[in-house]
Amino acid sequence: MDALLVSFAVIFVAEMGDKSQLMALAFATRHPPLPVLGGITVATALVHLGSVALGAGLGAALPARPIGVAAAVAFVGFGLWTLRGDRLTDADEVRVARSAGRTLLTVGAAFFLAELGDKTMLATVTLATREGLVGTWIGSTLGMVAADALAIGVGRVLGARLPERPIRIAAALGFFVVAALLLADSR
Repeated sequence: MDALLVSFAVIFVAEMGDKSQLMALAFATRHPPLPVLGGITVATALVHLGSVALGAGLGAALPARPIGVAAAVAFVGFGLWTLRGDRLTDADEVRVARSAGRTLLTVGAAFFLAELGDKTMLATVTLATREGLVGTWIGSTLGMVAADALAIGVGRVLGARLPERPIRIAAALGFFVVAALLLADSR
């Protein structure tokens, strides 16, 4: 249960202001929210399943203390990445505008590709080296889906006037706190 809750919280915070959250918002302005959320859920579950498997392999192959220190360093990096912020590129905008009739498939494919190597995928790998695998997978998937659902809901109500900078700062602070906790725990 701890792995599920920790993973949910970390990934939910990590997703705030992330490119994929911006993509969810953009898709929801052009397509019905339920197929958008369905595509996000399927893509996230698949990417995070692979992330957990990779993290489990690393966790089994390496000693616990170096993993704790590496995880703390990674979370500092995720915090800095979050402060830098993400933007939708022209290619991202084109993916959003395509295929209203195949929304679920389009959203799923776009999210799957966008999440490969993204900070939430890397955070899930890192969490899986230290936490329970099933709990990490379920928690990280639910955390991302919840954050993107929030973006869809808020975006449909408020439009494009979201306070991006304060959200990025809060998410980065969350990463820094997790990094400090991981470092303290690895002593």
